Amino acid sequence: MQGLADWPRIRFQNLTDCDNQKQGAPMKGIEIGVDVGGTFTDLISVNPQSGDIKIAKVPTTTDNQAYGVMNALGSVGVDLKGVSAISHGTTTTTNALLERKIAKVGLITTKGFRDILELGRRTRPKPYGLKGQFTPLIPRNLRLEVPERMDADGKVVTPLDEAAVLEAVGKLRELGVESIVIHFLHSYKNPTHERRAKEIVLQNWPNTYVTAGHELLSEYREYERGTTAAINGAIKPVLDRYIMRLQSELEDAGFTHDLLVMQGNGGSVAASMVTEGAVSTVMSGPASGVMAAAATSRVAGIDRVITYDMGGTSSDVGVVQNGIPQVTSELDLEYGLPIHVPMVDVHTIGAGGGSIAYLNEAGLLEVGPRSAGAMPGPICYGRGGREPTITDANLLLRRLDPEALLSVESSVSISEIEQIFEKKIGRFLGMNALEVADAILKIANNKMAGAIRMVSLSKGLDPRDFALFAFGGAGPLHGVSLARELGIPKVVLPARPGITNALGCVVSDLRHDFVNTINCPLQSLDIEEVRSLIRSQIQQGLSALEKDNIVVSKQAFVFSADMQFQGQSHILPVTISGPDVTLEELQSRFDEVYWTRFGVELPEIRAVLVNVHTAVIGRRESVDLAMLKSNTPAATLEQAVVSDRPILFDGKWHVTQIYERERLPDQFRLQGPAIITQLDTTSVIEPGCTVVQDDYGNLIVEISNE
Repeated sequence: MQGLADWPRIRFQNLTDCDNQKQGAPMKGIEIGVDVGGTFTDLISVNPQSGDIKIAKVPTTTDNQAYGVMNALGSVGVDLKGVSAISHGTTTTTNALLERKIAKVGLITTKGFRDILELGRRTRPKPYGLKGQFTPLIPRNLRLEVPERMDADGKVVTPLDEAAVLEAVGKLRELGVESIVIHFLHSYKNPTHERRAKEIVLQNWPNTYVTAGHELLSEYREYERGTTAAINGAIKPVLDRYIMRLQSELEDAGFTHDLLVMQGNGGSVAASMVTEGAVSTVMSGPASGVMAAAATSRVAGIDRVITYDMGGTSSDVGVVQNGIPQVTSELDLEYGLPIHVPMVDVHTIGAGGGSIAYLNEAGLLEVGPRSAGAMPGPICYGRGGREPTITDANLLLRRLDPEALLSVESSVSISEIEQIFEKKIGRFLGMNALEVADAILKIANNKMAGAIRMVSLSKGLDPRDFALFAFGGAGPLHGVSLARELGIPKVVLPARPGITNALGCVVSDLRHDFVNTINCPLQSLDIEEVRSLIRSQIQQGLSALEKDNIVVSKQAFVFSADMQFQGQSHILPVTISGPDVTLEELQSRFDEVYWTRFGVELPEIRAVLVNVHTAVIGRRESVDLAMLKSNTPAATLEQAVVSDRPILFDGKWHVTQIYERERLPDQFRLQGPAIITQLDTTSVIEPGCTVVQDDYGNLIVEISNE
């Protein structure tokens, strides 16, 4: 699906932004956004009445993320009785999948198709070589078959054997299964058998952890629909236990509303509903940052930005055009785990502040993807880390102030870090500690530049036409350098870079996505069937918003379609107008998108409408982003200077002034080199670059490539 929410251009005659608004005035209390990362848990508290902003950055508690969330709430000292909304971005489900710390899940499927999740597509874990292994989420002994069959048109070929379903339930209970997935052939076309099987299972199952594939994805392609359902079943109990525990702790502390949970599509959903579609929370954390970047770029009047979020463990890169993040329905979390639900299109690499530098078997210097994480963390955090990291390299090059690091447990001297750099790497390469640190940054920046190329050049986008929106705890340290590497002319450093993901949770709206398969050439397509389907998706979305039980100010709708040429397997997403769509519109939109992507016209081949998507969005009251700007500016730029120190840029030492961001005046023009410090991050302005500040507190850096 291309584009998250083209709100200014929505064309929908009967249900517009303001129709069917939920009764009652929007909540005006304190709003809190909290995002759990691999290293830190970030929080922002916004009081719309007083304009008060509070932020927190505490170590992530990996064993139980709820502890870190409660620690962050405690550190800002907000009375939860006066909080109207808490929005939470979590890595619980993503981590559970990657680490395979999932529930024991069983599958009930159509007779003869138990191995579809393991056979997959015509791919292999390693493109080259003869070896490779893949372990499916559901082992073969827990994949059971029952007689039933629908054909591709949704007609019953073999009736559902209800006795066989009941027998399968009993066997899976005996095997100690906690969660069940029901996945029948062609249920996207006719879900009758899946619905009845789910009824039977729920009547005989000790919990509600039952997933029917069509409820998540009414889309053809049995493998992708099956893996999406399997993932949902595997993480549903994990997410449910975590969210219920966190909700309970919040209520004990005085919070009286439903917790909102960020989804991978960039929208939120109430905690009471989130576990039903647990798979939609995969990539929740990266999505929140892109949503914050989209909201910020819209108000700042910047049409095209590449988002660059560098945290402690990884870096995430996305694209926003006209204030709209790109969304995809085709994500492969890892080999054999395709997830076909709408998610913000983010490319992730293992290069964060905690990424470890080491010599590989060939004696070459590499950085990441291994990370020191929150524990033990980089060497300079004093928690026992003894491996060189990107953060330590920035410290040795004097880009970071050792006295201003967050969450340091015990002080580690610069000389001790230098000794480790020389012992682990330098002595093998004939380099001193500073040379090693400089090499680490160059290699890391090269990897991150590659990720930016992946989301731009590979999709026909020229990064030179974009601004780089750099955020995260480490993003502003590297943003200017990356922009110079890629020829990007401008860098945007938001007012609160280190807690931008948490801000994304605050500005996110409620969102529910629906997809159904048509798979018919336009030449023989019944357009009334398409229109009726879209209206049905709209009604399902409105019903879901009601179940969220969260006050929204208005509603919005985004419509798109997946199309392809007949005989091709690759699909292209196109935006459409909604329930009044015409055949002519479908053809012209597909022609336009195909030409933009490939520069080719193929009028002799018929276009096919594959899937129809509808996103139903409940907009919450927006936060005034100008509140993020400092309210204690100095009168002059000189008054914002706190110190100076020599810093290494391109192999040369430059005496560099250090500025306190909170003290920067409203109007100024700053020439690099400079370091700008604040509680949640440090921004590096390289020599020759200039900085100004806009009305929302964003620093706009004009890049010099001289």
